[in-house]
Amino acid sequence: MGRQQIYKLASDKSEEQLNQEVPSSFPTILQTLNHILQTQEYWWSHISESNDFDFEKKLSTKEEIFEALKKTSAQLMAYVQKLSELDLEKSIKVESQWFQCDFTKYEYIQQLILHGTYHRGQIVTMGRSIGITDAPMTDFNYWNLYKAQQ
Repeated sequence: MGRQQIYKLASDKSEEQLNQEVPSSFPTILQTLNHILQTQEYWWSHISESNDFDFEKKLSTKEEIFEALKKTSAQLMAYVQKLSELDLEKSIKVESQWFQCDFTKYEYIQQLILHGTYHRGQIVTMGRSIGITDAPMTDFNYWNLYKAQQ
């Protein structure tokens, strides 16, 4: 829900707005969205045990980034829905240039979700600083209320 709300917020904004620099972890909303995508694909490569993440892949337009985010989100959701509790408890060792860890798939899924949530909050704040005032609610409670109404 939060991810879809951010797509909705950014979809009618101009490339100029989405590329306007503001002080944050990443200088623009579009670069922040691209970071969310790259990180989602990175963790997906470990969760799915495919290890096929491409560090060089960078998308530049909002359409490319939104399409890739939607695709990887759907892919992840379909995969996770098929996992058993035993599958979720499987440990996966990750060795990267930044860190080494050996956590369960469940914990990596949680990391992926929390990371996206963190940066979506940044996007709302970045948007406000450049005059975008129509940010939607993305809190988990809001999502639960929305889901209950469906």
